[in-house]
Amino acid sequence: MAKKEQKELTAKELKEKLFMNKKNAALIMSEDELKKCDKFCEGYKTFLDKGKTEREAAAFIKKAAEAKGFVPFDKKKTYKAGDKVYYVNREKSVILSVIGSEPVENGVNIVAAHIDSPRLDMKQVPLYEKDEVGYFKTHYYGGIKKYQWPTVPLSLHGVIVKSDGTKVTVNIGEEDSDPVFCVSDLLPHLASAQYKRNATELIKGEELNIIIGSRPFKDDEASERVKLNLMLILNEKYGITEADLLSAELEAVPAFKAKDVGLDRSLVGAYGQDDRVCAYTELMAVLEAKSPRRTVVAVLTDKEETGSDGNTGLRSSYLRFFIADLAACFGVRGRDVLAKSKCLSADVNAAYDPTFPDVFEKNNSAVLNGGVCVTKYTGSRGKSGTSDASAEFVGEVRALLDKAGVIWQTGELGKIDIGGGGTVAAYIANLDVDTIDVGVPVLSMHAPFEITAKTDVYAAYKAFSAFINA
Repeated sequence: MAKKEQKELTAKELKEKLFMNKKNAALIMSEDELKKCDKFCEGYKTFLDKGKTEREAAAFIKKAAEAKGFVPFDKKKTYKAGDKVYYVNREKSVILSVIGSEPVENGVNIVAAHIDSPRLDMKQVPLYEKDEVGYFKTHYYGGIKKYQWPTVPLSLHGVIVKSDGTKVTVNIGEEDSDPVFCVSDLLPHLASAQYKRNATELIKGEELNIIIGSRPFKDDEASERVKLNLMLILNEKYGITEADLLSAELEAVPAFKAKDVGLDRSLVGAYGQDDRVCAYTELMAVLEAKSPRRTVVAVLTDKEETGSDGNTGLRSSYLRFFIADLAACFGVRGRDVLAKSKCLSADVNAAYDPTFPDVFEKNNSAVLNGGVCVTKYTGSRGKSGTSDASAEFVGEVRALLDKAGVIWQTGELGKIDIGGGGTVAAYIANLDVDTIDVGVPVLSMHAPFEITAKTDVYAAYKAFSAFINA
């Protein structure tokens, strides 16, 4: 802007030209687009209800992909533009790919979200009786505030592998006719000693015991009659013995369903929105991809909440091996494909909470209804554990979103010496891939009931669609 032109403008006009203008997305979107947000989130709520664990989410994704023409990836086949393939890793992680019109040696566009969420896992020897009450012992999974989990109705999900190798699926507590389970807590009248504990020990890990029953087996001579009765119920329903629980993966999650929040129904409240909100928006974007220019690789991964270790997490090699096998189908090296690839790490950020403003640096915090959040770096205490996207890649993503009319914002996870957190971005960036976090702001993250804004959910879907079809 020329100096002469600057002098002729008022301060208000200059601010409009030079400052960033942050507005509530609901004030920017048309009524028609707001209706699209609401409609899109109906499907999203269904996904949340049907995919409360990584296994269930992976099964949902596989079924949805097959309905759109995706077929199992075969590294011995030759593929052409428009072909759609998927790979399922141990029923807990999924990769979807749509072959682009450009040669894969030009790189691929990767989007990566995780489908695991904080929860209560059953211990290997979980079933016990104490004072004629039956319990399952748990070990919490991921970062939780332990005091939030007692008195919440819980459902039980997972698989049990019996001694003969057969596998049974468990899902109790989701149907209206099902029983639910619960962790008890002290009544306020008797909690004076409990109140003196530090907040992190208000409820201790070993106190997160799930009540599963109380009626004894009708035989006065046997001990542990409640446990015996409960084991008999499990045996009759699933054909298992107590030893079979040694080879089980059972997870307790909130039993309630996803709901609209607020008189205006502008928000979604549900368990597991970190990070299934990005998993669903990414999934919908890739399922609708028809003829992308660059090959698309969508990763829906496990184990992020516990550090991404293990053979279904992104610290393992399954993504790198998939890219290598895909590259080999076209006669090129995987490392050459990765070096020219780009990635949106689709993970959530913390939404600014007006009730607790002191932990946020507001200018650099994402807000509800501010659009999808672009997070240049994560980590904590001096950016430890982050990939920190380059200015060049941030500029490229910024231009892409603006061109596509995506409402977006930036943010980081709390004040420098207070906040911090990690995503899978670092592990993909370590493969020599330009990577940045793009996701939805979440209130009450890691709680049994998290909150997102419908406009932000829809903005994330539009962002991933723009990247996939760039």
